[in-house]
Amino acid sequence: MDQGEDIKDTTRAGALVVTFDEVTRSDVSLVGGKNASIGEMIVGLGRKGIEVPPGFATTARAYWHFVDYNGIRQEIGLLIEQWKSGQASLAETGHAIRQLFLRGAWSADLVNAIRLAYRDLSAQVGIKDVGVAVRSSATAEDLPDASFAGQQETFLNISGVDDLLNACRRCYASLFTDRALSYRQAKGFDHLRVALSIGVQRMVRSDASGSGVMFSIDTESGFDQIVLINAAWGLGENVVQGTVNPDEYQVFKPFLKDKYLVPIIEKKQGDKKLKMVYGGDGIPTRNIPTSKAERAAFVLENQEIIQLSRWACIIEKHYGCPMDIEWAKDGVTGGMFIVQARPETVHSRRDAGVLRTYRISKKGPLLTAGLSVGDAAVSGRLCMIETAKDAKDFFDGSILVTKTTDPDWVPLMKRAKAIITDHGGRTSHAAIVSRELGLPAVVGTGNATYVLHTGQDVTVSCAEGDKGFVYEGISDIATETLDLANFPSINTKIMINLANPAAAYRWWRLPTDGIGLARMEFVVTNAIRIHPMALVHFDQLKDIKVKEEIANLTIGYENKPKYFVDKLAHGFAALCATVYPKPAIVRMSDFKTNEYSGLIGGAEFEPNEENPMIGFRGASRYYSPLYEEGFALECLAIKRLREEMGFTNAIPMIPFCRTISEAERVLHAMADHGLKRGEHGLQVYVMCEIPSNVILAAEFANYFDGFSIGSNDLTQLTLGVDRDSGELADLFNEQDAAVEWMITQVIGTAHRSGCKVGICGQAPSDHPEFAKFLVKAGIDSISVSPDSFASVKAYAAASEQERLSAITNESNML
Repeated sequence: MDQGEDIKDTTRAGALVVTFDEVTRSDVSLVGGKNASIGEMIVGLGRKGIEVPPGFATTARAYWHFVDYNGIRQEIGLLIEQWKSGQASLAETGHAIRQLFLRGAWSADLVNAIRLAYRDLSAQVGIKDVGVAVRSSATAEDLPDASFAGQQETFLNISGVDDLLNACRRCYASLFTDRALSYRQAKGFDHLRVALSIGVQRMVRSDASGSGVMFSIDTESGFDQIVLINAAWGLGENVVQGTVNPDEYQVFKPFLKDKYLVPIIEKKQGDKKLKMVYGGDGIPTRNIPTSKAERAAFVLENQEIIQLSRWACIIEKHYGCPMDIEWAKDGVTGGMFIVQARPETVHSRRDAGVLRTYRISKKGPLLTAGLSVGDAAVSGRLCMIETAKDAKDFFDGSILVTKTTDPDWVPLMKRAKAIITDHGGRTSHAAIVSRELGLPAVVGTGNATYVLHTGQDVTVSCAEGDKGFVYEGISDIATETLDLANFPSINTKIMINLANPAAAYRWWRLPTDGIGLARMEFVVTNAIRIHPMALVHFDQLKDIKVKEEIANLTIGYENKPKYFVDKLAHGFAALCATVYPKPAIVRMSDFKTNEYSGLIGGAEFEPNEENPMIGFRGASRYYSPLYEEGFALECLAIKRLREEMGFTNAIPMIPFCRTISEAERVLHAMADHGLKRGEHGLQVYVMCEIPSNVILAAEFANYFDGFSIGSNDLTQLTLGVDRDSGELADLFNEQDAAVEWMITQVIGTAHRSGCKVGICGQAPSDHPEFAKFLVKAGIDSISVSPDSFASVKAYAAASEQERLSAITNESNML
């Protein structure tokens, strides 16, 4: 056996070529990690419905055979030693070794083996000289601590034996690209102990449809209950390389077994400006612009998103770990295929018992934004680099700004503090490598190289959700590390207030008891931006500019109100998913009229009020002719969230409900729109934020399943103090004796009526010691901002212990 070989299966030790259905994932030393995984799926998952294109692989034996047939083993070793000793540069070494391979000749037996395997594959699929993808698969690849993602070359749409042999030779040479050499050196791999297998797989005609990448885990937070899918038109290299900004879909895994549910949490449309198609005239592939129709359309239909997600779950279960998967759709047959799968290598190594959070203050003006990669934040000086060849101009420790990256950029990326790109999605090369290197990155900004410049001081924030921000100047960044294993066990439920769906996954590891307050206004303001009545009455809008703006935002929606329902349901789905099956209390809209007027198109539908704080807001809007059609859309979104997506943990909550008759009218309106209390397990809560809610708590308990105390408004209306008044700031105190009396009263009444009662006001977050009073009063749950969770839970635990000690002492005295 040649030096460098380590083939355990002696029955195949002499084989130069094997078909994919002859190998499994235990054959990494024979055909490399990528090809072993393809064989594993064909052999182990074909009967479970996973479609994988057929093909074959050259073996590690074939690689060493090529090396020794051309007598270049010793010369490779000498060139590497010269590089290590500083006698030659990385670029000089890589180029010299690659030339050894590119000038190499094929032995007759290796040519015959490849020719016969290619002939058999063509016969199997019934196409003469079938088009194939030719991929490199190293024997040190897709390991738990080293992914080698994108280290070697891939060639698409190769047809005919001569072109296939040329592609194979170039694959062998790519084992010694500069990036591969530096990566192996950094990881401690012996360059002459790593062989390369070549995978030859039938091409899926995704040039006539679409393709992409999916993960069986959230790539940024590690949230393990979703499948993340990226999709673009044409062949998949543009998604992997980050050349385009793809569509993004998120699917909730636990509901995929129910055929009646469509648990698609999120659908974001990418611009998809280019697509890779078959070339011609000797060029295998080329990029062409997409049409306006393609840019405006989603690549995948809902049923295709669900099918891919189910496949991701099957593959993950089979491998026993989160997976990074490439997929393609055949535009000729309409079939879906998995073309690669490898273990995810970032979150699988992260300490799940520790949560690190970043808080940014003194933010400068926002310069640009994109998708966040990672969850950290850093400040530093920018360095813009056009191409990897300009790496010499990069200052170590700077923040790299560029259009896009590919594997040639890896040595430079290692020297960066953070990365910002114009193009790319969460599964692009820039995103994957940044995660592996532990660098925060903002990708797909669209304009970073236009609005930023070398030498500029900025703050890169990936700590605010799935959107990443670049702020001008050096901000203050505070870091906090929580040991999730050391939280005390207590009876009082500690929940969190979450408004931003984009940031929800950051907190999934917190041992919360659910979401105590999810504000509809945040989703409407940030994800929808349009007044619901302007969507309902789009054709009658008087302002032409407003109408044009709404038309642009709702491209693809002939039914404008459906835009509101879709966006609202998806926004709340992300929140509900992070805590399922624990409750997520969703407060229906509570905009004031001046705030509603600020939404696009809102000015035509809102009255002017002297005091919006106690005006036309909350429950009073839901049955009013001025807004009842808008409330119908809110209800449709909640109904879809619960009944179509499956998030039955969502509990709608009614704000600012002043009277018992108003409670009756609101519940009647909800039932008219498909949300009837008690049906399908539906509970309805009410905010307790008006003195009448306390005074008539027993009567309100007949109409609602729970109370949530809004301490801000309750304090304002109990003390008669405008909470926004600077002159009266000293009088506004949520711990005032009168406010505490109101809270104690409603807790007692609610419990006597068999209702749950919690608090979702700001007081416990701003003053964690307030939790002691609440626990003593017997409150069921306290909902706080996520960054206050640890301190509030500690205060609540101490209060429970004091209360228990007092009861014990009293018993002893008796």
